[in-house]
Amino acid sequence: MTAGITEPEEYATGPAERRREQRGWYFYDFACSVYSTSVVTVFLGPYLTSVARAAADAEGFVHPLGIPVRAGSLFAYSVSASIVVAVLVMPLVGAVADRTGRKKPLLAAAAYLGATATAGMFFLAGERYLLGAFLLIVANASLSVSMVLYNAYLPQIAEPDERDSVSSRGWAFGYTSGALVLVLNLILYSGHDSFGLTEGEAVRICLASAGVWWGAFTLVPLRRLRDRRMPPKGREGMGEGAVGSGWRQLRETLKDMRRHPLTLSFLLAYLVYNDGVQTVISQASLYGSEELGLDQTTLITAVLLVQVLAVAGALGMGRLARTYGAKRTILCSLAVWTLILSAAYFLPADAPVFFFTLAAAIGLVLGGSQALSRSLFSHLVPRGKEAEYFSAYEVSDRGLSWLGPLVFGLAYQLTGSYRDAIISLVIFFVVGFALLARVPVRRAVEAAGNAVPDRI
Repeated sequence: MTAGITEPEEYATGPAERRREQRGWYFYDFACSVYSTSVVTVFLGPYLTSVARAAADAEGFVHPLGIPVRAGSLFAYSVSASIVVAVLVMPLVGAVADRTGRKKPLLAAAAYLGATATAGMFFLAGERYLLGAFLLIVANASLSVSMVLYNAYLPQIAEPDERDSVSSRGWAFGYTSGALVLVLNLILYSGHDSFGLTEGEAVRICLASAGVWWGAFTLVPLRRLRDRRMPPKGREGMGEGAVGSGWRQLRETLKDMRRHPLTLSFLLAYLVYNDGVQTVISQASLYGSEELGLDQTTLITAVLLVQVLAVAGALGMGRLARTYGAKRTILCSLAVWTLILSAAYFLPADAPVFFFTLAAAIGLVLGGSQALSRSLFSHLVPRGKEAEYFSAYEVSDRGLSWLGPLVFGLAYQLTGSYRDAIISLVIFFVVGFALLARVPVRRAVEAAGNAVPDRI
């Protein structure tokens, strides 16, 4: 800790209490990451596309709300729509959480709404592409809102020098659960005949089980995490209602963020490069099935490989950050991401070995780049504004990640080629690298009034 800077009462806890909350905190990643892995990354993209194609006209278009949409673009557009919804909700929820100090009830509401929508995907059959798009929008937006509240706990449960390792362990827990459930999915999907199921029924069970898992393991953080007592200034104006206070506080947050231009500079860089990361995660399975001609079993195996290596990658990059600093480690990961996408453009079709090699490379940088970005940002947040600032972070993480899927979907709609769509994402990593390289993170931490770790 930097001399002269002490933790306020609402942060201060003993080591044993911090460890207890940290262990509970890890389990929300363990709960919700299965949705990101099994639903968004593996099953829903190809399955929703097949449902949309079953409902498409002779030219391959569906017409939600009378708008002609190529069936192959529906999933990407639905992801974009979910993020627009999240943009409208996340800042309000973040402001209300900091205003009231009650993050946990809001986390529970968002988590269980998302889990319920995911479990409802069991009923996505036949030509119900509108139902699938609606459930995806609800679940994705709910996940984004819950992550605002989850991430806002990090600066409250970990000392500055602990945050890289705590954040990395959270991602590692998430990738561990994703790998475990994917193994079960692979057994069910590959042996669906022996279980007396059709292929579609097996997929729908895999989708719904992610919602059940999400809801069940959310109980652990809800038992372990605690709400912090708000200082008197945080309760001012509460008599007018939490929603009204939330909007007023949001306006104040936007004004306050202009007083921290270096924090905003990091958010801009993160907005750009993470847009690329999120789009690769959500569209990789679609690229593999539609452009490379890989079957579902191959895709599940590849994503399982990503999950296993992402655990090692998140922990390994956390260790690298202790030696070289989080900023340098993230910059190296962005260079690797650029190489990965360039290689993906040239991958031959019907060649699982090459796809597995690329999946291994993604696994090694995926968890670490996200975990270190989260922990680095936690140092740039003024005390008492965690949920508000992390709502802005989550807007960058998921809230403004509508642009990548939109670009991906438009590229396919205009060219009919997923290769053109995937190579378009390189620009997000190149520009993000350039923007992050310009951020003086030590000065940014000091400007936020926080202790500067030895390595950052």
